[in-house]
Amino acid sequence: MAAVLVTGASSGIGAALARIYAAPGTALMLCGRDGERLAAVAEDCRRVGATVEAATIDVTDRVAMAEWIARCDDAAPLSLVIANAGVSAGTGGGGESAEQTRRIFAVNVDGVINTIHPALDRMAPRRAGGIAIMSSLASFRGFPGAPAYCASKAAVRVLGEALRGDLRATGIAVSVVCPGYVESPMTAVNRFPMPLLMSADRAAAIIRRGIDRGRPRIAFPWPMYAAVRLLAALPPAWSDPLLRRLPRKE
Repeated sequence: MAAVLVTGASSGIGAALARIYAAPGTALMLCGRDGERLAAVAEDCRRVGATVEAATIDVTDRVAMAEWIARCDDAAPLSLVIANAGVSAGTGGGGESAEQTRRIFAVNVDGVINTIHPALDRMAPRRAGGIAIMSSLASFRGFPGAPAYCASKAAVRVLGEALRGDLRATGIAVSVVCPGYVESPMTAVNRFPMPLLMSADRAAAIIRRGIDRGRPRIAFPWPMYAAVRLLAALPPAWSDPLLRRLPRKE
């Protein structure tokens, strides 16, 4: 039986990933902060034949995450863990505060660490399994409108890239996911144009295809990926004036 764990599964990409992996013979372990929405996602997955364990947990709670992941692995040895939970915020109301920065890092960085390391501890003796870390196209260049978000996503992207090489001999696969704009509660608050905005279902399909093929980096859509790589390659004296003109995220 395949056993897939997804954090941040109550909405957006996480909910879409839960639904796309749901199938008879699959055990889904889902967590999220919104219990009502998570229950609805879990019911959708059970309706198509998946076995579902759903828990309302904050990924910043290190102890709770470790205990929950251990229980999940005891019930069905994890074959794939998707560290998807994340939050965003910006500087639309002024400069980014220390409190906002710490909160974003707590969820986007500590939350990933709290997810993947308990899972790796279980997968390592079996020398099998895979993890996928949700980063972002925003990880390739810091944008003035969302400093902490960009930095946190850069941190987990580099973490995943380094772990991939470190874990290669263990048989554990690592994919880093770098999406562009995807329809979700996170992007619903944006009051500026979002180029090539796609549905969460389409994003989930791209992500699953990439994981199934063992792709180390799943970055999409490709025109946005090319654009951010170009921005990252430009000298700051050229790119900074351009980026300062971009709209600020609320």
